[in-house]
Amino acid sequence: MRTWQVERRKRTRHLIELGGLVVKAGVVELTNDDRAIIYGALLWIGAELQNREGEHARDLWAARGKHAFDAERHEDCKNRRT
Repeated sequence: MRTWQVERRKRTRHLIELGGLVVKAGVVELTNDDRAIIYGALLWIGAELQNREGEHARDLWAARGKHAFDAERHEDCKNRRT
């Protein structure tokens, strides 16, 4: 496989994973799949990360995301046992 094909597949996988996070967070359902709302929210997040409180927001959101991933992983393990 050519280098550009490998890179394209990597990029495609990355974009699909990011889209999956939007779905997993419930954003698609909560916005009735309104792309303008979703894009606006993402622009707001970007602006928040650029302001002087950006580091605080990044830390808060990272902790919340890690907690959610851990809870999901714990739930998956629990469901596999039953």
